[in-house]
Amino acid sequence: MNNAESDLITLEELCEILMIGRSAGYQLLASGEIPCFRIGRIWKIPREGVDVYIRKQSGLL
Repeated sequence: MNNAESDLITLEELCEILMIGRSAGYQLLASGEIPCFRIGRIWKIPREGVDVYIRKQSGLL
């Protein structure tokens, strides 16, 4: 897999990583807490943005 491709995840992958439902995932994206963009109907989320969010929520950042 190309490294650039692995730097982006989908909403489904985000939900798996954070162990949350789709609605909660959409809320995080809509609030801007996790950076994202859309290509057509598919949300793309930078993996680094998810890592930063996790560190902030755990108090490590």
